[in-house]
Amino acid sequence: MRILAIHAERFSYRVREPAIEKPEDITSRDGVWSNVLVAFTTVERNDNQDQDIAVKASGEIMDILSKVKADGVIIYPYAHLSQDLAPPEIAITVLREIERVLRENGVKVWRAPFGWYKEFELKCYGHPLSELSRRITPGVRVKKTFEKIYYIMDLDGKLYSPEDYKEYDKYPDLRALVEKEIFKKEGEGVRSRVSDYLRKFGFEWEGYSDPGHMRYSPHATAILESVTNYSWTVVKSLGIPVFRVKGTNMFDLSVKAVKEHADLFGDRLYEVDSEESRLVMRYAACHQQFAMLKDWILSYKDLPLGMFEVADSYRYEQRGELLLGFRLRRFHMPDMHILCKDLEEAMELTLRIRDKIFEEAGKIGRDYVAIINVTKGFLESSRDYLLELIRRDGKPALIVVYPDNIYYWVINIEYNIVDVTGRPREIATFQIDIGNAERFGISYADQKGVQKKPVIIHTAIIGSVERYIYMLFDTAAKMEEEGRTPYLPFWVSPIQVRIVPVKQEHIGFAEEIFKAVSERGFRVDIDDRDESLARKLRDAGIEWAYFVVIIGDREVKTKTLSVRERATGDQRVYSLEEFIELLEKLSKGYPKVELTMPHLVSKRPSLPYLREL
Repeated sequence: MRILAIHAERFSYRVREPAIEKPEDITSRDGVWSNVLVAFTTVERNDNQDQDIAVKASGEIMDILSKVKADGVIIYPYAHLSQDLAPPEIAITVLREIERVLRENGVKVWRAPFGWYKEFELKCYGHPLSELSRRITPGVRVKKTFEKIYYIMDLDGKLYSPEDYKEYDKYPDLRALVEKEIFKKEGEGVRSRVSDYLRKFGFEWEGYSDPGHMRYSPHATAILESVTNYSWTVVKSLGIPVFRVKGTNMFDLSVKAVKEHADLFGDRLYEVDSEESRLVMRYAACHQQFAMLKDWILSYKDLPLGMFEVADSYRYEQRGELLLGFRLRRFHMPDMHILCKDLEEAMELTLRIRDKIFEEAGKIGRDYVAIINVTKGFLESSRDYLLELIRRDGKPALIVVYPDNIYYWVINIEYNIVDVTGRPREIATFQIDIGNAERFGISYADQKGVQKKPVIIHTAIIGSVERYIYMLFDTAAKMEEEGRTPYLPFWVSPIQVRIVPVKQEHIGFAEEIFKAVSERGFRVDIDDRDESLARKLRDAGIEWAYFVVIIGDREVKTKTLSVRERATGDQRVYSLEEFIELLEKLSKGYPKVELTMPHLVSKRPSLPYLREL
């Protein structure tokens, strides 16, 4: 089933003539509505194979309705969203069932008759959520709807309803989080420079692909590979054995464990057909790592044990919610799963993971505010653990309580920054999983040789690669907002060292410097163009080169380097050995990724993504 949902300021239709041999009986030939959600709906061939298809579709419609605040829903049969149509009798049955489910859930609903040519007029509001599409797939359940309970837990462990909590003035990031998550309020009218920065460095939408897919030009590739490699460094620093693996990005929904996991994940699934199989594109590394771990012979002596992959991941985010570098349909997830002997060991280890998550954010000057999703039973049994997490954060957290046995986890924490626009953005996460070891057949032998099911920690310590990069550029945007020069940390800057010879006769010494610096693994290039010094310095600034090394007569004569640092604005004179020592100090603990372009600027075309902001 496919749905195109339009939030209409005004909508009307009028029945003209039959479109099929036996159209549905008409109860009303026309109608006019205001502030209504029009659900243009195509029922497809296999939709009747899932008895819950109408419930799923209704859930999606109600989710959109709650966001756009329309007064009601019009179900409008629309055969033009797919070529794989259900027979008319099935389509009518499904559409009637959607109408019934919506009405039983208190929604004002009208349904246009099936099988007729109709004229209609529509005026769309035009806000970001006014045009959304949904694909409802038989056999894969969309997001479950159930009651969640919200609390604020303070540093003393007391629980407050969000409406009654009185300390928001002390914690503005918490206020922003609560307003978004509970009251669905977000800052309006504030434009971020982050998207400009991303495009400037070659993070762009790929117009030849599905919406939400990015391409990475040379500067972006250097940044992406640096962060990708760093994510491996981070997980190794936890002090447990970690195994790095690789795997496929699609899994067969006819496999019971894959299907059940997809059902629990709910909506936002990418699916493809292959011969007689229906495949789901992976949305994290769970499937691949669990498929491997079920074949490993494990002992209690092996645990805790981590498995890691930077997983090529896919989530079918809605077109109106896509955000360059942040909300994507295809992204890179540095996903680690840690097998633990029991829940107690998992809770102890997640405290270490929590500290590492905050440590990594702190390295770039950022802090997190937490959404702690927990089951009702875990909240009751583990209050002291939750309080310890919050005290380590040093601020209250939003607690969201779910019914027991809805998902496979007992706790799932989302760590959010509040970006330069005042909007919360989820970056890092961890969760404790008590269900998937049983589902995928993963076990270990305890001290007595008895097979036990491990508890599994899921974590992305730095978040997805793209979201971490988003946070880096958002940090730069905050610098600019404060009147400072924006920059990227040295280890992730696409051009770490730009050598600028003042004249052509200085290029020989510049090449000597290049050779010495590049041999140590740094991204260094030479602006060998026959341009003025002012033009070369301007262009180095456009590319945010972290260090600019100016080579003139004095530097050639004295064998010294005149170095300008972007982050501080300082300019100093170094010997080559002193400068390399500085570079090594700045890069300590971070990966080295080679230059992604020819090292001579004259050998590069005019790169369209590089432009001055």
